[in-house]
Amino acid sequence: MTMGLVRGAALLALAVSVAGCGTSYSWRSSVPVSARTVTVPTFGNESDVTGLGAVAARQLLREIQREGTFKVASGDDAALEVQGIVKRVRAGGAAYDRHAGMRYASYTLSAAVEVSVIDRRTRKILIDGRRYIASAPVTSSQDMVTSRRDASGRLMEDLAAKVVDDMLNLKFE
Repeated sequence: MTMGLVRGAALLALAVSVAGCGTSYSWRSSVPVSARTVTVPTFGNESDVTGLGAVAARQLLREIQREGTFKVASGDDAALEVQGIVKRVRAGGAAYDRHAGMRYASYTLSAAVEVSVIDRRTRKILIDGRRYIASAPVTSSQDMVTSRRDASGRLMEDLAAKVVDDMLNLKFE
């Protein structure tokens, strides 16, 4: 009989928690439909990796399309504009290959990027120069300049996921 009470209490607790979830959770985005169009101009690039601003914008556009809440639009038709500047890129956490003349075998590439999101409809700045740190592992048998260029897509993919996640959590009026 005691086991029956325990099972009954557990089932009641489960039913209450499921009923509570049904009223407070929604699969729909909290981003208003009027704010779901985005334009992303090429990011500025103050780093020593050539072309990284264009790679950052490209990867952000891909992530926006992949996630699906926002749609890419031309500058005049977009509700939101995402602007950014790649501030620096650094290599760290290096592992060396003793058999290859102590060349880098692998390391972590990180980038500091400042991103702003502007609501073009209200001229309100929703994200104001937030600093993001993106990182990507790099395995290389090449020189550092070539491996940085080759890893730039993965590096900016990490950034794009973080920016889109923050955009999904913005508070709109």
